[in-house]
Amino acid sequence: MSSPASRIHLDRPGQPLLVVLSGPSGAGKDAVLARMKELACPLRYIVTLTTRPRRPAETDGVHYRFVSEADFHRLADAGELLEFASVYGNWYGTPRADVRQGLAAGHDTIVKVDVQGAASIRKLAPEAVLIFLTPPSGAELMERLRQRRTESAFDLELRMATAEAEYERVPLFDYLVFNRRDEIDRAVADVMAIITAEKSRVAPRSVSL
Repeated sequence: MSSPASRIHLDRPGQPLLVVLSGPSGAGKDAVLARMKELACPLRYIVTLTTRPRRPAETDGVHYRFVSEADFHRLADAGELLEFASVYGNWYGTPRADVRQGLAAGHDTIVKVDVQGAASIRKLAPEAVLIFLTPPSGAELMERLRQRRTESAFDLELRMATAEAEYERVPLFDYLVFNRRDEIDRAVADVMAIITAEKSRVAPRSVSL
């Protein structure tokens, strides 16, 4: 007869996670993801498609994949986008195939989406891990948007009004991470701690797309 110890089996491969990083415009989602890549955090990073014009400091295929509106809608109509939405007059979407490939290869996969996109993914993949990234205050959010100098005064007010509505949807998310000024490594550590905790769940999440 085998001993009780020999019948205990706890070593099992963890299920790959689908991590969704979201939050208002100006929260620092791009900066946090860039820092995670610099630190070689072991995730598959999905590059978002967008129809908006490329900013001077951005690189196609790194920050976003910049496509024409016609190409974007062709992909959307073919069901090749996991989620997509019009945000401030431009379209953004997550390539479905890229996410599937990352998960199928056993990689924890992270996507960056707006709050609308996060809500869409929650419906499609209830077991995704949703993280809401935010500055510690609305005043700091406004200051960050001003410092970008990429929006007009009208656009700034529109983004703040949109952010107010987005904060009302925080209960949709699993976790809240504060991205404090000059403490981006702390935000990265919080995101990675969430992933570590999720990988230790007794009942692991299992995402099917």
